[in-house]
Amino acid sequence: MFVGLVVVHEWGHFIAARRGGVEVEEFGIGFPPRAWSRKLKSGLLFTLNWLPLGGFVKLKGEHDSATSKGSFGAAPLGTKVKIMLAGVGMNLLTAYLILTFLALIGIPKIIENQYTVAKDTKVIRNDVLVGYVSEDSPAEKAGLKIQDKLISIENSAGKKEYIPSIEKLPEVTQQFAGQNVTLNIVRDGNSQKRSTTLRSANEVQASRNSDSPKGYLGVSPTEYTIQRSTWSAPIVAAGLIKQFTEATLKGLGNLVANLFKGNASEATKQVSGPVGIFVILKDGSLLGIQFILMIIAIISLTLAIMNALPIPALDGGRLFVTLLFRAMKKPLSKEREEKIHGTGFAILMLIFVLITIVDVRRFF
Repeated sequence: MFVGLVVVHEWGHFIAARRGGVEVEEFGIGFPPRAWSRKLKSGLLFTLNWLPLGGFVKLKGEHDSATSKGSFGAAPLGTKVKIMLAGVGMNLLTAYLILTFLALIGIPKIIENQYTVAKDTKVIRNDVLVGYVSEDSPAEKAGLKIQDKLISIENSAGKKEYIPSIEKLPEVTQQFAGQNVTLNIVRDGNSQKRSTTLRSANEVQASRNSDSPKGYLGVSPTEYTIQRSTWSAPIVAAGLIKQFTEATLKGLGNLVANLFKGNASEATKQVSGPVGIFVILKDGSLLGIQFILMIIAIISLTLAIMNALPIPALDGGRLFVTLLFRAMKKPLSKEREEKIHGTGFAILMLIFVLITIVDVRRFF
């Protein structure tokens, strides 16, 4: 998935460079050291590299100060801007197409007030899932786990109540308070039955006056909802991109603010790396292909946003430095450009290592 998004991103740079008359010397997936390479008939060197953290397109004379024919440096400023932002555009387009497709077949609702066109939206799936299991609760004794899908609860007299929404769950458990019940659940795609005894009404009522109030079953439920659109699918995709972009920028703002305040623990809650993505996909894969596609779209959008920001070594940073020196009417030498972006890249790799350590501690 990640390699695919990187290829899409770098393909944007590749196409923009070729159309702008700039020669492409190498198309690399991952970062060196090199694992495999092949020279194409066009003269382009295609490489696979050992560090799967991104990718790159190496252009002839890719420094702003280069002057030889066919080099990036000799291209007009407008062409340089197109080349540097082409990867952002491709990731943005990928996110938009995936979200449009999802809106048509059914898109997961993953945040509160998720954008949609109400009059063209139909809920096609609504699962009640276990979000948390209280310690020493009837749910724990029954062996319930997070992400178990609750289907129905049946008492010993054979009375069965279905659970179509999280609002229905407390009604059912209160109705069967103190009784031996059978929980009908779905785990890993398989239907299962779990038996337990719910807490009594007196026990639950007494706990409400204590520091640890208890429920009849002892779970915190969550809903997984999929909603479908028709004619409004392209509008929904555009609205979601705007909504997720605002949320991402807000999260980045909180991260920076917490770092300046010296609150590192809060800052780390705002970010996650490949390990965190792996855990999300591993746990979310049981929810279906729509959830996986949703995460891919969000990651593609995030790549577009991050590469658009003026961060050294990334596309937005390269564009910002180029435009800054043009505005100051100062030449941007090869040495100075390499120092700026080399330092930025080293900092990014350090951040990547730190985020990976945080993710490992958080999830394992």
